[in-house]
Amino acid sequence: MTPPNSPLFTRLSGWLQGGAIRVERLRAVHSPELGNRRTITVYLPPGYTHDREFPLLIAHDGQEMNAWKLSDALRQHHAAGHVTPIVATIPANADRMHEYGTAGRLNSQGLGSRAAEFQLFVTDTVVPLLRRRYQVSRRPAHTAVMGASLGGLSAFDLAWRRPDLFGAVGVFSGSFWWRTSNASVAEQQASRIAHQLVRENAARPALRLWFQAGTHDEQDDRDGNGVIDAIQDTTELIDELATKGFNVGRDVVYHQTDGGIHHPSTWARELPAFLRWAFPEPQFLP
Repeated sequence: MTPPNSPLFTRLSGWLQGGAIRVERLRAVHSPELGNRRTITVYLPPGYTHDREFPLLIAHDGQEMNAWKLSDALRQHHAAGHVTPIVATIPANADRMHEYGTAGRLNSQGLGSRAAEFQLFVTDTVVPLLRRRYQVSRRPAHTAVMGASLGGLSAFDLAWRRPDLFGAVGVFSGSFWWRTSNASVAEQQASRIAHQLVRENAARPALRLWFQAGTHDEQDDRDGNGVIDAIQDTTELIDELATKGFNVGRDVVYHQTDGGIHHPSTWARELPAFLRWAFPEPQFLP
């Protein structure tokens, strides 16, 4: 136990006294990659100062973070004694079905045509902007990205392609059905893009992955095996990761939400668990 008169106790006590989550809005951030603008909302943890680094979490579908109860989750995380990240939420726009998805690979409906440009917007515009403005860590181990549904697939694809930047990813009800063929059930299964990406990758990237799916995410069961596609697509992706040497339970974690639906109300319930997994440190980063 840390003695009350130790320097560490003094630092932690000052940090845990905390305060409110501070919210700043970076308005009309221009994306040269996409040719559009959007407002990025930044959540600063209690006790934020410019004299030390904080972890960074990028969140897709930022327009839904009130429904995710993000501020409440961050306050709980802080009160529990964990290092709390700076969270930058990027809202989707009317072009969401093309900006999200998998970079360079359209799905069978021709969607995802701007996914590569959106990912460059995150990596080449948003992250450098945050690094200039805030004290965020530049280490992949302390940088994460998260999203839900199609935003979750986008977060996975981004982290998978850029493990030099992101060390962790959180996917809530990910759209891992995203595929290139609808010719038959067998083709639908075989052409799921995220699964292909993992199979094709020769090396195991230094990445930690957290997945969630709800038992009532949907009703579709394309192969009639009694398991809804949202769960099967996720667990079979985890199987692919295991073949690449990822340790399921350590490098890869799966939460199945009993009664969980495809909605921010379920993702809000699971968000604190993701934060504890992604940012468990009980002390300041060095």
